Amino acid sequence: MNILICDDMETDRANLRKILIELGHIVQDVTNGEDALAAARRIQPKVIFLDVVMPKMDGFATCRALKEKAETKNIPVVIVSSKGTPSDKFWAEKQGAAAHVTKPATSTEIKAALQKIGVA
Repeated sequence: MNILICDDMETDRANLRKILIELGHIVQDVTNGEDALAAARRIQPKVIFLDVVMPKMDGFATCRALKEKAETKNIPVVIVSSKGTPSDKFWAEKQGAAAHVTKPATSTEIKAALQKIGVA
């Protein structure tokens, strides 16, 4: 399955990429929200793993923008963030995210997020 990762930190992208490839997925990645919007429209991934704290456009604004566009509104978004309090998870859901994983993400957490949104 084609998956998009959006995170400005190479180490976090590499961790997610490794986990998702080991799970058998095809992965593409970008480093900011603006590029995520363009890539989502272009490649129509089955799911987007999205960081919150990024330059240009943060993850919450990116998630809202994805959910406002007809061509991307049905793509599930998983927020992957170092911010993992109940209020952070609540806010992610309010932006349209289907799941939330706290960094550093583990294979078990990524599998659980994929299962939760029905794309495992």
